[in-house]
Amino acid sequence: MVTSTGPGLSRWDRVWPALPYLFILLPAGFSLAQNWRLETLVLASFAMAWHWFLIGVHPEWARHPVVAVVYFVILLAAIGALVSIDSVFTVTGPAAFIQSFRLLPRWWAYGGVAATAGVLVSMRPEAGRSPGEMLFSFLIAALIASAIGLVIQTISDQNESRKVMIEQLRETSAKLAALAEENAGLQARLLTQAREAGVLGERQRMAREIHDTIAQGLTAIVTQIEAAEEAIDDTPAALARLDTVRTLARENLNEARRSVQALRPAPLAGSQLPAAVRDVADRWSETTGVTASLSVNGDARPLHAEVEITLLRVAQEALANVAKHASAGRVALTLSYMEDVVVLDVRDDGAGFVPGPPDISSHAPASEAGGFGLIAMRQRVTRLAGDFEIESAPGEGTGISATVPAIPADAVSGPSDQLRDAG
Repeated sequence: MVTSTGPGLSRWDRVWPALPYLFILLPAGFSLAQNWRLETLVLASFAMAWHWFLIGVHPEWARHPVVAVVYFVILLAAIGALVSIDSVFTVTGPAAFIQSFRLLPRWWAYGGVAATAGVLVSMRPEAGRSPGEMLFSFLIAALIASAIGLVIQTISDQNESRKVMIEQLRETSAKLAALAEENAGLQARLLTQAREAGVLGERQRMAREIHDTIAQGLTAIVTQIEAAEEAIDDTPAALARLDTVRTLARENLNEARRSVQALRPAPLAGSQLPAAVRDVADRWSETTGVTASLSVNGDARPLHAEVEITLLRVAQEALANVAKHASAGRVALTLSYMEDVVVLDVRDDGAGFVPGPPDISSHAPASEAGGFGLIAMRQRVTRLAGDFEIESAPGEGTGISATVPAIPADAVSGPSDQLRDAG
């Protein structure tokens, strides 16, 4: 069916509506130059005007099959009349063939070709041709026209397929552009969330480090100052307490700097984990007067820095909790090296307590909600995909157990990456 011309159409779609003007105007000019006839001028002008009115001005009308048939019949009648006046108008036939294949439905188009061939053969003003010659001319004309029509129809189908493909490509391109824009927005949101998560993680790290270093150090300093005040009349004892205060202050100042710079704690700077835990236990015993012993099971080996820091901080916080709440007379620390995990157990013979049900928001027992220490220990351990357990009862002391993966010290990636790869 006919389509209106426009910027989105192919070159062939722009050319074929103009072909009838060319195929009518050229033979008309030649015929009038040879023999001026008014009927030739009138018929040629009418044929071009008819084509211009229906195809040029109102192409949407020709989309209806009935209108297309009426247009073709009238145009063919005008061409036949011109051929009867001068045989030079036989060259107008290809224009009719093209219009037949462009306007008429697929099988009707071949009927239009046959009708055009019949008009061209029968209306030529030549006498003396036999019926056989006329039939032969008709068949040749119809065959040639059908071949031309097949080529035209193939070109038209290819054009339509190309149009559909181009439209699909445009839709796909628009969808891809929209998807790219959406992905850019998602990426921006993910980057924002990653930055926020990084800020939150750093805040939590600083909170844990401050609690495990500065807070505990200040508590120990306050305890020593109170002891010095009680021994004010005993100058050597008071001076010893003040010396301990000075040492604790310096150590905690160094730990605060290391925490800010995310460095290894001082006890781990030049030794392995067992020696660092033993040093922490000995210093705690000197400060509190409570015996704290360490036993090591298995073959001690260097572990990843984050694993050793986590276990060291758990030991420090557990001892700080014993000093503040347990009223214990003895503390036992056990460091167990196994094939895949390393376990730190800290048990005291103090007052104990009743662990409450788990708190979903903090992933800690309800009894931990009142103090940051147990929550911080649990967060440190679970951050490495470890397990943190508490066993306690009133009058029976308290035991905590921290189990973390035994990631070797030469691991290139962080503990969380190692665990993800292992999973």
